[in-house]
Amino acid sequence: MDRSYAVFGLGEFGRSVCHELMELGADVLAVDRNEAQTIAIADDVTMAVAIDCLNEMAYEKLGLNNMDGVVVSMSGNLGASIMAIMAAKDAGVPLVIAKASDDTQRTIFQKVGANRVVIPERDGAVRAARNLLAKNFLDYIELSDKISIVEINVKREWLNQRLADLNLRSRYGLNVIAVRRDGELLTDIGPDATFIMGDTILVVTDKQDLGLERGK
Repeated sequence: MDRSYAVFGLGEFGRSVCHELMELGADVLAVDRNEAQTIAIADDVTMAVAIDCLNEMAYEKLGLNNMDGVVVSMSGNLGASIMAIMAAKDAGVPLVIAKASDDTQRTIFQKVGANRVVIPERDGAVRAARNLLAKNFLDYIELSDKISIVEINVKREWLNQRLADLNLRSRYGLNVIAVRRDGELLTDIGPDATFIMGDTILVVTDKQDLGLERGK
């Protein structure tokens, strides 16, 4: 089943995120206070809606409780950004990513509930969208400029096979450090470990290898 995301703010960064997510097969709800912006992108996303982003009641009709993630890209409007972040968290959205223009905004957005904050001038809109919200990436943590920890869905062809036989390290550059199963994190992962339907895995990998998993 496709994942669903809402993107608030349809400036250059927000539009880039929308387009990347659509290319990755996600359902995208694009939201902006400017109706002209929503009309311009309507044919490129699943749905586009214009709302008053400072009106708390406006968020209730968006179905945010059904979203796998929300991207808030309205750093030029601090109040609207805070309102959108809080609305998403109140709706139980598991992943809220906010665009900030500086470190002060980053701190504010983190304090009101954003799981992750990006500064596009440093991070890059397209790279941030792909790395943080790619269809198979459930979580992403940078350890250094080259190394990351990523949580990904187990591929169907990996099910019921010994970890040693999958050769994930040599084939994909993935070093499995844990399995998440039924909400429990299993860290005692040996060569005879097998994956079952619903498992996700935490892997350490070189960022250059992330493209092998993206969108597959």
